[in-house]
Amino acid sequence: MIHLMAVTMQLLKSVVRDSLALLVLVSMFVSFDGIARAADDARLPNVVVFLVDDLGYMDIGANNPDCFYETPNIDALSNTAMRFTDGYAANPVCSPTRYSLMTGKYPSRVDATNFFSGKRSGTFEPAPLNDNMPLEEVTVAEALKTKGYATFFAGKWHLGESEKYYPQNQGFDVNVGGHSKGGPYTGKKYFAPFKNPQMAVESPDGDHLPDRLARDTARFIDEHKSGPFFAYLSFYSVHTPLIGRPDLVAKYKAKAAQINGQEFGDEEQVFGDQPRKVRILQKHAVYAAMVEAMDEAVGKVLAQIEASGVADNTIVIFTSDNGGLSTSEGSPTSNLPLRGGKGWVYEGGIREPWIVRYPGVTQPGSVCNQPICSIDLFPTVAAAAGVEYQHAVDGVDLMPALRGGSLDRQSLYWHYPHYSNQGGIPAGAIREGDFKLIERYEDGRVHLYDLKSDIGERKDLAAEDPKRVDQMRRRLHTWYKTVDAKFLQQKKNGPKPWAP
Repeated sequence: MIHLMAVTMQLLKSVVRDSLALLVLVSMFVSFDGIARAADDARLPNVVVFLVDDLGYMDIGANNPDCFYETPNIDALSNTAMRFTDGYAANPVCSPTRYSLMTGKYPSRVDATNFFSGKRSGTFEPAPLNDNMPLEEVTVAEALKTKGYATFFAGKWHLGESEKYYPQNQGFDVNVGGHSKGGPYTGKKYFAPFKNPQMAVESPDGDHLPDRLARDTARFIDEHKSGPFFAYLSFYSVHTPLIGRPDLVAKYKAKAAQINGQEFGDEEQVFGDQPRKVRILQKHAVYAAMVEAMDEAVGKVLAQIEASGVADNTIVIFTSDNGGLSTSEGSPTSNLPLRGGKGWVYEGGIREPWIVRYPGVTQPGSVCNQPICSIDLFPTVAAAAGVEYQHAVDGVDLMPALRGGSLDRQSLYWHYPHYSNQGGIPAGAIREGDFKLIERYEDGRVHLYDLKSDIGERKDLAAEDPKRVDQMRRRLHTWYKTVDAKFLQQKKNGPKPWAP
């Protein structure tokens, strides 16, 4: 009996010892798993996006060595990043491109094909316009929040008519200044008091809007440097009204006085009976002041990224929402050698500055000529953050191009069934390789350009290469069906517009 009790006690001790060992082992696994998860979270890259309003491709020194405007901070960013020579906006005006950046989709899918809410008519009525980004869309901010990102928005939103469509209801934890308006039209506009309905704290009198937005962005970055964070600085600059800091205006007036030459040339006209002029020489002092002030604000945020110690783990993206304003509203900039500007499907209206710095991926000072588009931001950022999404997008992950390779994409498309405020033609376009086909929506005429040899889109090759025209046009028409594109409408008792 005593022996049996001793054996039983020994077995109990063994069970207890083994249980303790098991508990220790499980605890170690849990601990290691927690450390691994924390390490994975720590490796998630921060993302900072600079979106400049109405900035043309030729408005920064990195793209234009002869640029009248001085952009040292953007140029310095380019020297540490990859610069794209063939980067595009999804539309020649703001709201549609902003939709595409947020969702990764072509704006034609939801009829968000003009600025909200632009409904100018010409010979025909424009296509139907949806002027709210649907709440059911998954934005890049909402996608990143699934991975624990803190999200921040500052500046111009212009993606909905009421607060329920504003950034704070589309995935952003913080919204500084984003509302329904397409420009800084409240208060003293670019100078405080701003009286912006989405600025909880007003600036002191005389504060400059781009600097205010940069300060708030920098503060957010420093407060969230333990990461991961997503900061989206969407400048109101350099959109009208044309108002610059007096010190910078004086600087550029002196600089402009040294420049001689013809300032304006002729451009086609699609409505009205007055000749349409396009700026062909950069020397607008106020616009130059606005560009430099925006560049200073970019520099402030870049400096904060360094000061907060997160530069090695922060993706920085710089781009614009449409081409430079060259044919109306003061016509402050020239996009030459690109044709046209904001509101046109010519290259001057859709080709944009695109700079991407992805530490450990992009080579400093590298240049890429792969065609990319604003629809690519969502899938690229989502992939970098390891976000898995189930819905379809139109853009592609730019990682192959960022590593110096090529993208597996045949075509890019544009659809603008409207009469722009800038005189632009209602038209669609497709780019494949070096070739771009433009289709006019009033009468169905087409134009074909070889952008490699004719970046100014002056030599129409449509009559010389009918086979290519037919192939590209077929693909464009197939795409129209894919995105359920809408077209110009007949006016009461008026002629019928062309339709594909």
